[in-house]
Amino acid sequence: MAGVDLVVLAGWMDGQGLGSGPIEQVRELAGGTQNVLLRFTRAGRDYVLRRPPPHLRAGSNETMRREARLLGALAGSAVPHPALIAACGAEDVLGAAFYLMEPIEGFNATSGLPDSHCTAQAQHRMGLSMVEGLAALHALDPFALGLDGFGKVEGFLERQVGRWQAQLDSYAELAGWPGPGELGDVRAVGQWLDANRPASFVPGILHGDYHLANVMFRSDAPELAAIVDWELATLGDPLVDLGWLLATWPDGSDSSITSVTPWIGFPSAAELVAHYAARSARSLDAVGWYGVFACYKLGILLEGTHARACAGKAPRETGDKLHARAVWLLERARKWIAEGVL
Repeated sequence: MAGVDLVVLAGWMDGQGLGSGPIEQVRELAGGTQNVLLRFTRAGRDYVLRRPPPHLRAGSNETMRREARLLGALAGSAVPHPALIAACGAEDVLGAAFYLMEPIEGFNATSGLPDSHCTAQAQHRMGLSMVEGLAALHALDPFALGLDGFGKVEGFLERQVGRWQAQLDSYAELAGWPGPGELGDVRAVGQWLDANRPASFVPGILHGDYHLANVMFRSDAPELAAIVDWELATLGDPLVDLGWLLATWPDGSDSSITSVTPWIGFPSAAELVAHYAARSARSLDAVGWYGVFACYKLGILLEGTHARACAGKAPRETGDKLHARAVWLLERARKWIAEGVL
């Protein structure tokens, strides 16, 4: 199933002392990426297997190894996460690196809400619990957890704007892309970011893509069950995660990136920041910078799909939709710069 030889997997699990007998009740799980997620049972215990897609992309195996390393480091922490059971970094067992983790019982809010979570009170709590999970992650000392070398901390903020401007410039190589004109003056946003960049930061763990689609909530309470999809995790300035959450958070006047229905009680961006500040020792004096940077980076990333769609390398409908979001994000960045507030 999905490129996984269950007999071979069972043999590997035998060697790890993980149950005995056949692998049963196998089913694929939906995920936010193209990675394979299989839930199954063996000897009365439930597992989830995560591996790259059957058609490997560059860096897929290293991503799996990094995810497993990070989840292992998070064991015993206050961060809600899928518990790592075992990992195989070798590629000759299932044709790719993979790992096994404990299943998470809960739901993804972007896929629909149970009735119990459709009240304003429940949704307000859901938003606050997301901030608490993020603050718990950012409170960890990555070096004490053995994550030395997991990311390049030195010069982390200094290299960001140039990196993403170069990414935007590279889209010119895709035939049919009309250029960045509809995004507005992207370079001006980058220049503001460079001119107002925080002078220093305390290194920590970044999730790298922290938003509503990458967390799961408990079904029995409006609380975070787990932060998932750690493939972009690294070391650097953790406040980039907070900025990412703010950049993807609806502000009440535009629902173009709202992906939860109904949206009737979630906290405002200002409430998210205040809740984080109450649970973190990190200075939020420059929190607006992180929000603008997240809009800048995410807008450029989404425009990449539009550029590929223009070249016939991605579905046009998807490209147009993400282009509209990119335009919205860059407009939001300029608004925040002009107003000096989120």
